[in-house]
Amino acid sequence: MYADGLSFLDEEREAWRPYEALLDLTDEQLEKPVEGAHGWSGRDLMGHLGAWVQSWRTIAQELAVGPKSPALDWLKEVGDDWDAQGDAINARLQAEWAALPMAEVRHRFATLPGELRGYLTVVPETRWLKDSAHLKSLLGNTTEHYDEHMADLRAVLAAAGR
Repeated sequence: MYADGLSFLDEEREAWRPYEALLDLTDEQLEKPVEGAHGWSGRDLMGHLGAWVQSWRTIAQELAVGPKSPALDWLKEVGDDWDAQGDAINARLQAEWAALPMAEVRHRFATLPGELRGYLTVVPETRWLKDSAHLKSLLGNTTEHYDEHMADLRAVLAAAGR
């Protein structure tokens, strides 16, 4: 799928770019639930995407120092039983992000994707890009996940008059 890591990193960067518009909204606009986004607010969307990017940032940190990643092992276990656990895990992550001050939500949302890309540049490609299971997980938590929530982003931005 990708000839080299830079190809993925460029694609991920471009796929994330539309979500950066959330950072331009006021705190009040980010807190407003939006019917067209399943009742989520912009803050909820930021937390949801941010939490899963953060999970892969942790995985990339672990893979940068060795071939094993406990965080990836956990993510695989969750994925194997997603139908039973997915909603509860998403609710827990959402609650964790909802408890953060808005300034911290903004900071994490602004920095986590870049941190992930930075760590991936030092992870040997054999540990992520050339490993089909690892790449599938990465895509499912980044570019494919961003695509899944594009309608939510559009709804949140439209509700804010953007």
